Amino acid sequence: MKLFLASFLALVLVSCETSVKNTTLAGPIFGTSYSVLYDSEVNYQPQFDSLFAVINKSMSTYIPTSDISKINRNEDSLVDAHFEKVFNTSKIIYKATQGAFDPTIGALVNAWDFGPAGKIVNLDSLKIDSLMLSVGFDKVQLNNHILKKPKGAFIDFNAIAKGYGVDVIGQFLESKNIKNYLVEIGGEIRTRGINAEKQSPWKVGVEQPHFDGTQSILKGITVVNEAMATSGTYRKFKVDENGNKYAHIINTETGYPSKTNLLSISVIASDCMTADAYATAFKAMGVEKIKTFLNSHPELKVFLIFENEQHEFETLSLNGFPEA
Repeated sequence: MKLFLASFLALVLVSCETSVKNTTLAGPIFGTSYSVLYDSEVNYQPQFDSLFAVINKSMSTYIPTSDISKINRNEDSLVDAHFEKVFNTSKIIYKATQGAFDPTIGALVNAWDFGPAGKIVNLDSLKIDSLMLSVGFDKVQLNNHILKKPKGAFIDFNAIAKGYGVDVIGQFLESKNIKNYLVEIGGEIRTRGINAEKQSPWKVGVEQPHFDGTQSILKGITVVNEAMATSGTYRKFKVDENGNKYAHIINTETGYPSKTNLLSISVIASDCMTADAYATAFKAMGVEKIKTFLNSHPELKVFLIFENEQHEFETLSLNGFPEA
C-alpha cells in the first residue's frame, strides 16, 4: 500500500511539472527592459502597460510632462499615490543612511553629465557650491499631495523608481491571486513562490563586472519570496589623469563623483524599492561603512564585488546573502 501511494504521488508531481506553464511577458520600459514570468494563462500585458504609463507620468525625469518634471521646473503639480509611496520610502532611507541616499542630488548628477538634463559646461567649484545649496532631501516636504522644495532643487527618483515598478507589477499579480512569479526590470527582481513550470525555487544570476561592456554571470543564487537589486559602477564612470575611477554616484556631501573601489552591490530585501535605494546608497558609503551599517540592519542581505589594492576582484557576502 505504501509503495502504491508513493508511486501515485510521484506520478502527480511529474504530471504537475509537465502541465504547468509560465506566461512570459517582456518589453522595453524605463530606458531598459522588463520580463515577467507567472503561472497563469491570462495575458496581463495591457494592465502592465497601463501601470508603467502611470508610473512614468508620475516620476519619469525623461518625460517633460510628468509630475516630477513639472515640479523640477517649479510648476504647481499635485502628486499621486505612487509618488507619495516613493517619496516616503526615500525619506526613511535618506535618514537611515544619513544622506547617502538623496534624491535631491539630481542637479549635480546632471551637472556631471550622468543624468537626463545634460552637463554644465565649464563646471567649476563655484558652480558646484552653488548647486549644493539646493541639495538635501530634508529640505523637501510633502503635504496633501503638494510638494514643497527649494527653487533650485532637482528631484530624481531614478535610483528607486525602477525597484518600485517591480513591486507594483508584483503586487498586481498578487491581487489576481497569482502566488508564483518573477518580475524583473533592468536586473532588479522580485520573486514569490516558485518557478511552477520547473517545480523549483526561482534562480537568478549575479553579474560579473566587465569594464568593456560584455556580460557574464559570476554565480547563480535562489531568491525566495524576496527582492534583489544590483547597482554597479563599472558601466558608467569617469577616469582621471591618474587612472582613478569615479562612479556616476555623486557624493552628497561634496557634490563630486565618488572615488570608489566598489564595482557592484547587490541587496536583497523584502521589497524591490527598498533594495534598489540601498544598493545606490551603499555605492557612496564604501565597504567598511556598509559593514558597520549592516550590523544594525540584519534585514538587508548584501553581496559586494570590489577591487583590492592589487586591482584584483574580491567578493564579500554579508548578513546571510545566499552563496548559491
